[in-house]
Amino acid sequence: MGVKIEVFRMVLYLTFPVAMFWISNQAEYFEEYVIKRKREIFPPDDDIRRKELEDFKERMRKRNEERRLRVSQQ
Repeated sequence: MGVKIEVFRMVLYLTFPVAMFWISNQAEYFEEYVIKRKREIFPPDDDIRRKELEDFKERMRKRNEERRLRVSQQ
């Protein structure tokens, strides 16, 4: 009985990681979970967002320049 249990445990120890690797590398799983999640976190660039970002950068640059100018005048 001891050998049969050891063989069963060894098969279980080897089958579980191989099965998980096989399941997680299916193309449908990858498309459904990984790529959709990536697109949620990092949405593709569009012109409106790019314009908003550039406007924000410009406002921050002007604000920093004004602050430096005030500090240098004091």
